[in-house]
Amino acid sequence: MALKGLDIFKLTPKKNCKECGCPTCMAFAMKVAQGAMSVEQCPHMSAESLAKLSAATEPPMKTIKVGEHSLGGETVMLRHEKTLVNRNLYGLYVCAHMPDEEIDAKLAQAMAVDYERIGERMHVETIYVNCGEREPERCADVAAKAAAAAGDRPIIVMSCHAGSALAALDACGGKAAVLSGANAENWEEYNRIAGERKLVLGVCGASLEEVHDTIEKLEAAGNKNLMIHVSTESIKDAFSWATQIRRAALKQDDRTFGYPTIVNTVWMTDKGDHKMDPHMQAALASIFTLRYGSIIIMSQMSYAEALPLYGLRQNIFTDPQKPMKVDPGVYPLNGADENSICCVTVDFALTYFVVSGELERSGVPINMFITDAGGYSVLTSWAAGKFSAGTIAKFFEEFDINSKYKNKVLILPGKVAVLKGEIEAKLPDWRIVVGTNEAIQLVKFLREFK
Repeated sequence: MALKGLDIFKLTPKKNCKECGCPTCMAFAMKVAQGAMSVEQCPHMSAESLAKLSAATEPPMKTIKVGEHSLGGETVMLRHEKTLVNRNLYGLYVCAHMPDEEIDAKLAQAMAVDYERIGERMHVETIYVNCGEREPERCADVAAKAAAAAGDRPIIVMSCHAGSALAALDACGGKAAVLSGANAENWEEYNRIAGERKLVLGVCGASLEEVHDTIEKLEAAGNKNLMIHVSTESIKDAFSWATQIRRAALKQDDRTFGYPTIVNTVWMTDKGDHKMDPHMQAALASIFTLRYGSIIIMSQMSYAEALPLYGLRQNIFTDPQKPMKVDPGVYPLNGADENSICCVTVDFALTYFVVSGELERSGVPINMFITDAGGYSVLTSWAAGKFSAGTIAKFFEEFDINSKYKNKVLILPGKVAVLKGEIEAKLPDWRIVVGTNEAIQLVKFLREFK
């Protein structure tokens, strides 16, 4: 952060109006300095002060929009330092040299991967069309296939040849979001194309120095809607590039390198004759998820690749200061209805997925009540007073449980059996049953329950 809290305070109107939500302008200034608030939240800041503060407090790495996704905007090298802001995207690679049958199969397989985990949609977010030096007609055909399969996903067009790139862009029908391939030779023409079509421009080069020089020229021409294409076939060099780019932007305040990156694992694993190693690509994708790939490109995406990669990404891009939680509510399992037994637990995401998995495995129809416990585990939330007879009774009132459910059996987690008497007092119409201590015991418990 270029300015400290006191420096920011000097530029505030010093009204102490509380309209920003802070008791004083000094408190507001300290929160801005910590990154907890933005300067725009002060309604009385002068235009001059706002411009100065906005420039001084903006992240060293720019936030770039690709479709509906925000990339970049990071302020730390590692998650544990604070938090990572914008998660990376995974993209599917298709190329103009591939036969149509292979392209169709890859697109069908990748588009079939679409599921939800802890409230987040997990799917391939973009399609990367590599035109290479192929004739424009072929590039257009491949781009059209990608656009047809993409749905609402943005398309990345990669080519250092303007004719091929333009043919592909035209065939995308407005779904193109990134034009990658600007380099030291063609940057002026590509800058014009990207500007006219309102596209993010991906910058390539044979070395980091060349990429840096090209970005400087593009910025001087007024274009700061950029990404850096890690355009190297060496795994060692690609990792080095990604690390040096992030370190230069965040640690050395080199804002010329303050842009998100595109990492193509396909180029790094090409064994010749376009035979790629998908297992190595998955390994590389995990590495660049951790170390600075904003968009990571792979030649295939099936559930075998998606489940571990998306799980890793969700863990890394979750704020470590905020517990992972699911929405409070009623979750009917195994076809449960108003006549089915009920159980109650907390909104900690891990608890929800472990317990719901075992409940489903039992095959017994059951209504799972998830209460608002602040995202903590059963014992932690009980110790903190967030999972108690009072909070359960409040949940019943909020969701009108008494009038909606005829079966008045409620199973309580075994680890908080101490709450049984208090809950019975709060919910006199219900039969409170102490369940198991561990989720894995639920299957046997439910199947034998009477």
